[in-house]
Amino acid sequence: KLGEEEFLPLKSEYNDALTLAIHKDVRKGIVEDKIRPDGRKFTDIRTLSSEVGLLPRVHGSSIFTRGVTQAMNIVTLAPLSYAQVVDTMEKDEERRYLHHYNAPGWTVGEVRRLGSPGRREIGHGYLAERALTAVLPSEADFPYTIRSVTEIMSQNGSTSMAATCSSTMALMDAGVPLKRPVSGIAMGLILDGDKPIILSDIADAEDFAGDMDFKVTGTSEGITAIQMDMKVHGLPVTTLEAALEQAKAGRAHILNHMLSVISQPKTELSPYAPRVESMQINPDKIREVIGKGGEMINKIIAESGAEIDIKDDGTVNVASADKASIDKAMQMISNIVAEPEVGRIYRNAKVVSVLDFGAFVEILPGKDGLVHVSAISE
Repeated sequence: KLGEEEFLPLKSEYNDALTLAIHKDVRKGIVEDKIRPDGRKFTDIRTLSSEVGLLPRVHGSSIFTRGVTQAMNIVTLAPLSYAQVVDTMEKDEERRYLHHYNAPGWTVGEVRRLGSPGRREIGHGYLAERALTAVLPSEADFPYTIRSVTEIMSQNGSTSMAATCSSTMALMDAGVPLKRPVSGIAMGLILDGDKPIILSDIADAEDFAGDMDFKVTGTSEGITAIQMDMKVHGLPVTTLEAALEQAKAGRAHILNHMLSVISQPKTELSPYAPRVESMQINPDKIREVIGKGGEMINKIIAESGAEIDIKDDGTVNVASADKASIDKAMQMISNIVAEPEVGRIYRNAKVVSVLDFGAFVEILPGKDGLVHVSAISE
């Protein structure tokens, strides 16, 4: 028996020894007794429970629960002008889909300082982001910047896969027309000599005691992202093939559960989400819409209340939560880029100046025409 003073210098050694003993006991139970720590079979998935639309004020929301692991996701939509600019030595592009992941200390029953995301949070968030990138609609089909934030509520293994599943459901709840829904699962591997034991939906204890942590996400048609954490030097192709096949069955089981909660993307956006409508103009007319020093476009924004984003190819995206604002802005832009048509009658035109031989009349913004004195009625 050690007193407190004698124990303190040895505390870390005792903790390491206890952790090692637990890992060995978990491995022994799986290898020799074929029993996982929570009593599941090797292919069993923990109990699933999910919900969508739990936060009515946001544009899309969901909560995905698998065993003790629980992830809440919030989706926010914005015009394309809100896309993140990535300007590095390797890339010069815009990201219109962003996924952020937060897992504070209290989710594992610990007191930790709240600060900026660490390497683990960034990695988990990026894996979930990559999982969904392949199924996102094109800009032409859905002209929005999309931000998806996963808040881990509780965790016991595989939170990045819970983030993937909750992201999928929240995006569908927000009305994002995904090409196909995506589910994810974390697989584990324990080697018994040369014989591999593959575990579906691993918990923390199995992850720490195992030889491989293998995450795979995908749709009913194929894989969208893979991440592997190896603690052994290489694996036979047959073992990897078996792991992928077992993961496919697990992903299908999880996906069926998700589809039982929300079977397809909503057809209507949240009443709080901005509406974005697009129109195409001649690229040569862009300078006229912007005006000198941005004078014209600022006038349109001020009078209509809508946000306007113009691409170099002449695509104009007009965004507002109010349909009337969008219509007014698009009409003002149409008036600027319109070409005078022969035979058309222009009403409510403004007389700019009157001369001896006739009157100059503004029939469109910035476009004047001469009405000859002989064509002016008494």
